[in-house]
Amino acid sequence: MPPLTLTALRFAIAVPVFVLFGLGRLRLPWKAVPNVAALGVLGIGVGQVAQTFGIAGTSASVSTIISATIPLFVVVFASLRLRQSVGRLQQVGLLAAFGGIALVAFGQGDGGAGLAGTTLSGVALVFLSAVTIAFYYVWSIELTEAYGTVTVSIWSTLAGFLVLVPFSAWEMSQVPFTVEPEALAAAAYLGILVTVAGLFLWLWLLRTVPARVAASVQFLQPVFGIAASAALFGDRMGTLFMAGVVLILVGVGLAIGRQRTARQVVEAEPAPVR
Repeated sequence: MPPLTLTALRFAIAVPVFVLFGLGRLRLPWKAVPNVAALGVLGIGVGQVAQTFGIAGTSASVSTIISATIPLFVVVFASLRLRQSVGRLQQVGLLAAFGGIALVAFGQGDGGAGLAGTTLSGVALVFLSAVTIAFYYVWSIELTEAYGTVTVSIWSTLAGFLVLVPFSAWEMSQVPFTVEPEALAAAAYLGILVTVAGLFLWLWLLRTVPARVAASVQFLQPVFGIAASAALFGDRMGTLFMAGVVLILVGVGLAIGRQRTARQVVEAEPAPVR
């Protein structure tokens, strides 16, 4: 099944499940409709479509590295819009985890040779996807705090799905394909577990813990993805992969750690003996 068609089917499954969860909580003030609709168009419409076309013009390692900027942009946008502070040590941790992603990506096997299949337009589209998805996450925090997680998730997902439909229709007219049970199972998995359960969990985390903590854990996604690929398809994980995993774990540890302020340091010091 072509990628955009699979993505559209994924959200076609997710929307009714969202509605099922949101019975009695579907009401959205008219003044909020433009922002919630724009949220879905930005994160799902622009983000997903740009990612689909972008990865077609980039190697696996390049697209992995660019997509790994999403957690960094989440922290930047959260700092600008939500006034969440990030300490020096935590900044070092985020950058270290990003460096680990680079090692993991080039340890996948295509390495520098994969750069030959990378185009400037492909890089630009994957980068656009990373920026829009990161802003989608942070903007979601603001809107869900005002109108509720379930309500915003339902209507933003529906708006994003409606944007995907014409792209999917165009793709279906250009690419021959057959609908097989495996494709339907994949769409159901993506729609129910990744989109519905995953989005609820992710938005809850972003509202519960600082963005730097939630975002830093995102750096583990390529690690689990490549490890799963190795288990399912026999991909080899070399020395660079292992070194990258270690660097990611160290970076995540630094990023989620609490940085004591000068006041806390003074309070923690023992009082002088008189």
